Amino acid sequence: MASTPAEAAAQRVKGTIQRVTFHNAENGFTVLQVGVGPTEESIPVVGYLFAPRVGEHVEAAGRWETDRRHGPQFRADHLRSVPPASEEAVLKYLSSGQIRGVGPHMAEMLVQTFGRDLFDVLDKEPRRLLKVRGLGKKRLAMITESWSQQRSVRDLMVFLQDHGIGGERAVRIYKQYGADAITHIKQDPYRLAADIRGIGFGLADELASRLGIDRQSPLRARAGLTHVLSELTADGHCAYPEEQLVSRTGELLQIDQSIIRGALRDEIAREALVAEQLEQERWVYLAALHRAEVGLAGNLRRLLAGPHPLPDIKTQAAVEWVQKKVRLTLADRQRQAVMEALRNKVLIITGGPGVGKTTILNCILRIAAAKDLECVLCAPTGRAAKRMSAATGLEARTVHRLLEFEPHGGQFQRDEHRPLKGDLFVVDEVSMMDVPLCHALLRAIPGDAAVLLVGDVDQLPSVGPGTVLADLIRSGAIHTVRLKEVFRQAAESAIIRAAHEVNRGRVPDLKPPGGLRDFYFVRADEPEAVVGRIIRLVRERIPERFGLDPRTDIQVITPMNRGPLGTEHLNRVLQEVLNPAGPAKGELTRPSGTFRLGDRVMQTENDYDKEVFNGDMGTIVRVDAEQRELTVSFDGRPVAYGSADLEQLVLAYAVTIHKSQGSEYPAVVVVAHTQHYHMLQRNLLYTAITR
Repeated sequence: MASTPAEAAAQRVKGTIQRVTFHNAENGFTVLQVGVGPTEESIPVVGYLFAPRVGEHVEAAGRWETDRRHGPQFRADHLRSVPPASEEAVLKYLSSGQIRGVGPHMAEMLVQTFGRDLFDVLDKEPRRLLKVRGLGKKRLAMITESWSQQRSVRDLMVFLQDHGIGGERAVRIYKQYGADAITHIKQDPYRLAADIRGIGFGLADELASRLGIDRQSPLRARAGLTHVLSELTADGHCAYPEEQLVSRTGELLQIDQSIIRGALRDEIAREALVAEQLEQERWVYLAALHRAEVGLAGNLRRLLAGPHPLPDIKTQAAVEWVQKKVRLTLADRQRQAVMEALRNKVLIITGGPGVGKTTILNCILRIAAAKDLECVLCAPTGRAAKRMSAATGLEARTVHRLLEFEPHGGQFQRDEHRPLKGDLFVVDEVSMMDVPLCHALLRAIPGDAAVLLVGDVDQLPSVGPGTVLADLIRSGAIHTVRLKEVFRQAAESAIIRAAHEVNRGRVPDLKPPGGLRDFYFVRADEPEAVVGRIIRLVRERIPERFGLDPRTDIQVITPMNRGPLGTEHLNRVLQEVLNPAGPAKGELTRPSGTFRLGDRVMQTENDYDKEVFNGDMGTIVRVDAEQRELTVSFDGRPVAYGSADLEQLVLAYAVTIHKSQGSEYPAVVVVAHTQHYHMLQRNLLYTAITR
């Protein structure tokens, strides 16, 4: 054997693929049986390779590991195809059908004629192959094209591995750029950060340095500006003051600010960035985000100017009619909200829990249906859409599904050129929508439709760029009804009372209750004591008192990911308490932790191919440790994850308050400790309590 499990780290093996046990064509994850050494002893090799084939010669660099189920296997950090060295190996390689146009007989003739020099001939003088009997120009073209494709893959893998990039990322790069990948990368290595998942600015910058790109290069400065602005949009910013942007980019790149200012001028000139004078400062946008913000405002103006689908409705009579239909009397503010929705082309209704938003919405929809209006309901997340359907009895879709998102092209199929059909569009949880998504929706709504935007402006804003709902209300351009009155039945809930107290800046009633209620305050000072209380609450007290399942009904939410009271530590602890390892439970171990059959998990990024989105929660229902695959059930819909996709998932026994937004759970344990003091803002606590 070329190397043994007992040998120290960084090792290499070379051999011939005897069997492709598993190959994921999407990400290149591969399990091989490779024959090594003079006896071609078979060893298992696990790594990433583009289109492996039996008979192909490979070289792997990595280490031996002992898998709990499959025993010793060679885990390759770098795995690449290499040309065979001996005449015998060349003959085997050609006879295996690796090259189109070459069968066993032709392989023998080629090796007899050219021997070990065959591949040099293919590279440099392919027309010499015409001297072989039976090999004409048509077959020569087939052979040279097939060999060229293999060589381009091999050259790319060697190039990337020589520059510290291997595995799945190398496969992704080939799939993105094809045979011209090396040319593209040498021209601009920073494009990898934008185009390839798993490659950030830091890795692209390191590659650029290895390729000899000067640290003072304008190319590097332009890429740095784009990276800093992209990071800022992830924090919710649509634009950033020019001076602060230049300063932050200078700190990142450690180069003179004059170079950055020159790069900024270049990016503005080529319309990759946009600068606008706002009051006393110049602000800089990513061009796409600037287009979205301007487009959002323009589409709102277009909708406001269009004809109303109910031009002659008598609003007072409509309210009287609907009260009889639903058999209740609306409060004055609720009546006003219904009438405003019937009068205005675009209306915002905002308010906290228990203020009657659902009642108002159902009344509006009743009236619209009676007037034969086509109502379209949507929300930014699957969970919000599902709750909207349950509350109204009508179909509600996610915005992405409504706009017919095409994952491969990354575009919505519905826009101003192919608008949606409908008379009244109702959008719930608007506080969760960022600027690009809101723009995409509004541009697809026809000008003669009415729009009702519903949400709680006091909750945390979207995780994407912009505070759409708050900005629209603040602008005064859109008529807004703000609901504040908590109705009697809702007011009996200690949760709702506590939420409104927090929203007013007051400390809610934290005294221990005399009997059963829905809001409790549990005190613990030291982090270790807090963790102990959480375990007891989740495993024993809440299930015993309320009859809830701790694995599916109880959610722990906390402000942060890191630290003893962050999601990462709490998830490890709660996993061992609620779903411990067992002989019948399959599991997959990664550097960041373990996924186990039955675990609750959360999707952390949008995956339009799978139709799962950031924040979606599910349960692991199948684990295949050998293929490093698992299946997650999202509301009864199974979704398969390969090895490369596992990075999209995290354990979800505990989630951040931001990630919990838009969700509701039967029981919630909120962690609010002095360790999080700098994050315990009013809207954060308010959002947590209202889950």
